[in-house]
Amino acid sequence: MSAVMLARPWLTFDLGREMQVLSWAINRPGFVMARRILWREVRNADLPQGMDVRQWLKGELHARGEDGCVAFLTSRDVTCYTQSTVTTEGVTAESVATVGLSNAERVGSRVERQMPDWGTINIAVRLSCGLSQTALIEAISIAAQARTAAIIEAGLALPTGLATGTGTDCIAVAAPMGTEEYAGLHTSIGAALGAAVYDATTRGAQEWKSDVGSRQKAGTGYAGS
Repeated sequence: MSAVMLARPWLTFDLGREMQVLSWAINRPGFVMARRILWREVRNADLPQGMDVRQWLKGELHARGEDGCVAFLTSRDVTCYTQSTVTTEGVTAESVATVGLSNAERVGSRVERQMPDWGTINIAVRLSCGLSQTALIEAISIAAQARTAAIIEAGLALPTGLATGTGTDCIAVAAPMGTEEYAGLHTSIGAALGAAVYDATTRGAQEWKSDVGSRQKAGTGYAGS
């Protein structure tokens, strides 16, 4: 059993028990064992130029007794998280996402920016079935594919074309250790995972466009990006 707990500036996705997690998160990236995945909301003022962001986050986590967790950074208001649960042929995927698009990019190109923007898409997924490390790698590729489909369909136009993500996206996929070696689109794992991530990301992008995006067009800044 898993649970999402909100205590701004923190968002916690409790996986219910220790699981293998694969991510490129700023805290504990790669293949690790963890019980929780955390988000830490930040503003540009929290991260002045020259700061060692990794060490700052480690200090914040240590103060909470969460050194062993996988952790993201985001400037998106964490109260705007979206959550989706999908079950396909007995496999359940739970996805939690925060979607900020202030530093959106189109894959294969870059937009020149005058100042750093910390908006990002952070997605965590918990699978109910045991996976091998090979399948976990395939699962994170399916999550990335679902994220990209959702952002393309959100229709955020850039000088380089429609956005496909942001420059600082991060994904973490958690599953019990097991022997299943495949998690592709033809499998129940890939179907449940893809649907959950697509739904959570789509709703998050729509909320961002109606909230932050509209204020951005009006020239009122990127707060909550």
